[in-house]
Amino acid sequence: MRIALDTNVLAYAEGVGDERRCRLAIDWIERLPTDGVVLPAQTLGELARVLIGKAKRSTDQTRLAVLDWADSYEVADSTWRAFQSALDLVVDHGLSMWDALVLAVTAENRCRVLLSEDLQHGFTWRGVTVVNPFLEPTPPLLQALVR
Repeated sequence: MRIALDTNVLAYAEGVGDERRCRLAIDWIERLPTDGVVLPAQTLGELARVLIGKAKRSTDQTRLAVLDWADSYEVADSTWRAFQSALDLVVDHGLSMWDALVLAVTAENRCRVLLSEDLQHGFTWRGVTVVNPFLEPTPPLLQALVR
């Protein structure tokens, strides 16, 4: 099963945020099947913004971090088709444009799960289910992914 990671999961794995979420993000990422993880390119751009703006990392450190993520997992580019789908999500479901684009790219790349705390846990669209990996108890779908 293909799984996409949202920016917040990547940022926590980079140590930006509270200790519990940072630890959980690293733990989940280490337990996921590497060949099934997809990173929408949008999430890497957002990660760069977070690392520079919030974490105050240098641009050199940020570039290395983003490139390390891109070297480790498949990166899925945004397409015009994904933008069109994202616009529908904005209108039909009230999502922000950038969250909608991440979800649309996730669906376009045949992922079944998007790990994110920014979108509504359990929301399903075009076969993609949003799972918040930071909920307690651990969502059953996430438990099944790492077995």
